[in-house]
Amino acid sequence: MVWFSEISVRTTTRKEFVDITRNVLDAVRKSGIKNGIVTLYVPHTTAAITINENADPSVKADIIENLVRLIPEGFHYKHVEGNADSHIQASIIGPSETVIINDGRLLLGTWQGIFFCEFDGPRTRRVWVKIIGE
Repeated sequence: MVWFSEISVRTTTRKEFVDITRNVLDAVRKSGIKNGIVTLYVPHTTAAITINENADPSVKADIIENLVRLIPEGFHYKHVEGNADSHIQASIIGPSETVIINDGRLLLGTWQGIFFCEFDGPRTRRVWVKIIGE
């Protein structure tokens, strides 16, 4: 069985991580698929998706702060739209993640959550969800 849906994410700042774990779990439940995989894909060049700790919000802040320190806004980039830093940060994190579904549950570690990563907001963005299984 194969199922597709889309999650809409509205960000409020230029750099932001939004926990979408609950949205992904809702999609898995709606699909009716109990065992398989869910692939999440972000169709934007200045956004990404990652799995990391969702218990302590300072982890998100640390990741963003260090990406900004490593790839600063306003550096002398050749890309003239003013968001080259966002493209580079999104490339480092990446546009997709895959999670195992077992007995209708996402197999994530105790402290793990799924985050939409905004690097050029605020915007309304999409995450495509493809679930394959039985």
